[in-house]
Amino acid sequence: MLARNDSLVTEFILAGLTDCPELQQPLFYLFLMIYVVTVVGNLGLILLIGLNSHLHIPMYYFLFNLSFTDLCYSSVFTPKMLMNFVFRENTISYVGCMTQLFFFLFFVISECYMLTSMAYDRYVAICNPLLYKVSMSHQVCLVLSLAAYVMGFAGASAHTGCMLRLTFCNVNVINHYLCDILPLLQLSCTSTYVNEVVVLLVVGINITVPSFTILISYIFILTSILHIKSSQGRSKAFSTCSSHMIALSLFFGSAAFMYLKYSSPGSMEQGKISSVFYTNVVPMLNPLIYSLRNKDVKIALRRSVFEIQRRNMF
Repeated sequence: MLARNDSLVTEFILAGLTDCPELQQPLFYLFLMIYVVTVVGNLGLILLIGLNSHLHIPMYYFLFNLSFTDLCYSSVFTPKMLMNFVFRENTISYVGCMTQLFFFLFFVISECYMLTSMAYDRYVAICNPLLYKVSMSHQVCLVLSLAAYVMGFAGASAHTGCMLRLTFCNVNVINHYLCDILPLLQLSCTSTYVNEVVVLLVVGINITVPSFTILISYIFILTSILHIKSSQGRSKAFSTCSSHMIALSLFFGSAAFMYLKYSSPGSMEQGKISSVFYTNVVPMLNPLIYSLRNKDVKIALRRSVFEIQRRNMF
């Protein structure tokens, strides 16, 4: 807490998702369950892909990285979020807040471009199957994944660097369950003009470029699917694409609403609810959408379970 009105902030207080006492315990168990499912699902998928050689192909290489980013960025803020439901006052130091902001943005932005790489992989597999091995070689996959992490590092560095130049005084209560860009800007007692420009530029690029690339990829994919003569084949392909588009819409839609729509304290509550989708729900759903409905993953899971049972028997 602050000692006097003109002192600088050395720690922040995270207000959390809601201040209703009767909702604290139910929300704690709800988000704890979501986090457990997220960790088990993504960590299980990482181990499954790593241990099964027949899954060492581009599609699952990107899925491996997607699960890694989901696991990491949900772990960056969820422990603190759960503490909000248990303790009356959940504090975080200035350094801790800036660190959380950096790693959260790093993994979220990286996920944007990892999803883009996955869409491009599906585009090549469906629209140019004869050139798939050449177009999606190990080197290409490595470059695409590294580029995703580089973009994540660049975006996180830009936002965090601009945030470090601000001065925070008097008010230190962050109206959110994590240290995020816009709630922090509302606490600054110095000009945030540069930060707002950076938000529009960086967030705009990191949402519109991946979204546009994914949209174009799926337009070509759907066009190719319509040329499939088998109705069963078309139905299966449409089912897969619709699942992917639901996950993508949840992630990019909620992120766009959070960062590009609201700018006033009165709309902060809507922003917090929106952010729950891409910070909590999407990391939990991704293993289900991208893998558990996948035949190859189911076969790999059965083999792994059978191998564990066989070892225990002997």
